[in-house]
Amino acid sequence: MPKACNLSKGQIVQINDHPFQVVHIDVQTPSARGANTLYKVRLSGVTSGQKLEQTYKGNDFLEEMELERRPCSYLYRDGDFFTFMDMASYEQHTLSEENLEGQIQWLIDGLEGITALLLNGRIIAVELPATMDLAIVETAPAIKGASATNRNKPATLSNGVTVLVPEYLAEGEIIRVNTQTAKFMSRAKG
Repeated sequence: MPKACNLSKGQIVQINDHPFQVVHIDVQTPSARGANTLYKVRLSGVTSGQKLEQTYKGNDFLEEMELERRPCSYLYRDGDFFTFMDMASYEQHTLSEENLEGQIQWLIDGLEGITALLLNGRIIAVELPATMDLAIVETAPAIKGASATNRNKPATLSNGVTVLVPEYLAEGEIIRVNTQTAKFMSRAKG
C-alpha cells in the first residue's frame, strides 16, 4: 500500500473497489509549523472515466490495484484509438485517447519499453519509459561558451514537444528527456 507522499503520475490505485489512475499531483506545503504537507491528487476512473480530486496527508495510505504487467510496444494510432502489441504473445490491445491523458505526445511508432497494465486480461493503462532519447529538430543556434552560464532556450524535439535546453545545444543533437516532467535531463550517450 503506497503512502500519498510516494504516489506517482500514472499509478493505479483502488478507491471504493474501482481502479483510478493518478493524473496529476499538486504538493502543498503549509507555512505554519507542524502543519502536514498536503497532496492534492487528480484521478481518472480507468473503467468509468469518472474524474475525481482527493486531498491526502503525506502519511495517508492508498490501496494499490493488483494488475498484470506486460511488456509491450506502441504500434499505431487510428483516430482516437492507440494500438499496442504485447511483446510476448503478440496480442494487440487498444486504448482510447482519454485513457492516455498526458502521454500521447511521447508515443512514437515502434516505441518499446512500455508496460501495459491489464485488469482481468483487458488493458486499462500503460506506463511509458521514464526517459526517452529524442533529436532536437528546431532551436536557436548554439552559443559558444554558453556552458559557463546556466541559461536555457526552447527546443522542439522530433516528437513535437518543446522543452527548455541549455544554450550550448544545437539542432540535430540527441538529448534525454524525462517523460513524467517533460524536462531536459542530459545529452544522450552513444
